[in-house]
Amino acid sequence: ALSPYVQAMQELFRAHTRSREFPAHGAKVHSVAWSCCGRRLASGSFDKTASVFLLEKDRLVKENNYRGHGDSVDQLCWHPSNPDLFVTASGDKTIRIWDVRTTKCIATVNTKGENINICWSPDGQTIAVGNKDDVVTFIDAKTHRSKAEEQFKFEVNEISWNNDNNMFFLTNGNGCINILRQVPLKPIQSINAHPSNCICIKFDPMGKYFATGSADALVSLWDVDELVCVRCFSRLDWPVRTLSFSHDGKMLASASEDHFIDIAEVETGEKLWEVQCESPTFTVAWHPKRPLLAFACDDKDGKYDSSREAGTVKLFGLP
Repeated sequence: ALSPYVQAMQELFRAHTRSREFPAHGAKVHSVAWSCCGRRLASGSFDKTASVFLLEKDRLVKENNYRGHGDSVDQLCWHPSNPDLFVTASGDKTIRIWDVRTTKCIATVNTKGENINICWSPDGQTIAVGNKDDVVTFIDAKTHRSKAEEQFKFEVNEISWNNDNNMFFLTNGNGCINILRQVPLKPIQSINAHPSNCICIKFDPMGKYFATGSADALVSLWDVDELVCVRCFSRLDWPVRTLSFSHDGKMLASASEDHFIDIAEVETGEKLWEVQCESPTFTVAWHPKRPLLAFACDDKDGKYDSSREAGTVKLFGLP
């Protein structure tokens, strides 16, 4: 028998089953993220810009487009507690901090290489950015100066602080999760998580679990305190590119080149829903307060009607 939670969610999704599309960019969207209050959604694109939308009752309304980067915006994230600030990582060897109130870039920080991943520490004080040469740079969010940088001897895929802000996690090309003490970086532990490349990592908002996605098409769920794998989700067939926990920590969305997004019940691993897509999905993000999923798909080799597919942000769960 399905849990009352799963039944309620399935009922809700059945009533809101269509994904809505919103034009955002002139090219592929690499990253979507919600502000901490959930009023705004930001997207970063291959077209070198970021876009910000306001969430109205039943739709996204484009608020602004943020220009300035000289190369693809690969990842972006919002300040953990200030809903007006977000930061973008670009292949142009810079990161930029933007303020939605002035729509201006308030800081450009030069880094050593082409940036591919970025995260903001839960206390808001530090921004970590990783580049294609597996260097992670820690930037003071107030002074915009680099505090530390670390060159790793393995492929660094995704980076994240834990919710308590005292440990730094990264997934690597050897299938491991590396855990480090905060700056100055001291390795604490390396966990063999997957037999192949470990791609993405996300912490659940409740602080109970984190999840990793791998090239072996598996998602593994880990107990934060014990650092043991609690269960695996295996419904995808392709490398898992992106993960997101719902605001209540009870659902986990994962996506890949499969033409659906898997939504699992965290506590049982059961399939709760699947969101149909026409192409590979490279970024998913649950809203911070309600069961609303933002995502963006790839326009693979122009096989799809590229004018429609490329550059749109999608929402699942809207009324």
